[in-house]
Amino acid sequence: MGGDRDRDEAGRPLNARPRDGLGRPLPYGSPGVDRPPAATPLSPEAALDEAQRLLDEGMPFHAHEVLEEAWKSAPEPERALWRALAQLAVGLTHAGRGNAAGASALLRRGAAGIEPYQQRAPHGVDVAGLRRWAEGLAERLATEPGPLAVEAAAPRLRTIAPNPR
Repeated sequence: MGGDRDRDEAGRPLNARPRDGLGRPLPYGSPGVDRPPAATPLSPEAALDEAQRLLDEGMPFHAHEVLEEAWKSAPEPERALWRALAQLAVGLTHAGRGNAAGASALLRRGAAGIEPYQQRAPHGVDVAGLRRWAEGLAERLATEPGPLAVEAAAPRLRTIAPNPR
C-alpha cells in the first residue's frame, strides 16, 4: 500500500509533485513553482518578507506555507497571530481557485484571529489594514465569486518597511 509514494529517509510521506502558484498539484515532470524549504525556521521579519514576496508574485499557497512554518515555531503569545495570517493566505488561495465560500470563511476567520493584536501588533503587522482587506474581499466574493487574480488582490502584511541590512 502506497509503495509508489515519495518518502523521506524516515519513511514519512512527502508530496514531491510539482505545484502551481495556487498550490494545485501538477503531473510529475511538469515545471512547477519552487516551494519554500520545509522546516527552515525564519526570523519573524524574514518570514513576513518572504510571505509578502510570494503574495506579490501571485503565490498565496506558498505564502501560507511560510506563515504556517512561522506559526509552528512562534512563541506562544504570537502563535494565534501567525495562524491567522496563514488563514488569510489560504483564503486568498481559495479565492484564486474560485472557491468563494471557502475563501470568505477563511478570510473572516483570519481577520477575527488577528483582531486581538490590533493594539500591539508584533513585527509591524498591519492588523487594521489586513482586517479591512480581508473583510472587503470576503464581501466582494459574495457578488464576484469567480476566480480572482491574486496578484492584484495581495494585501500588505506590514505597515512598516523592514530595517535595512
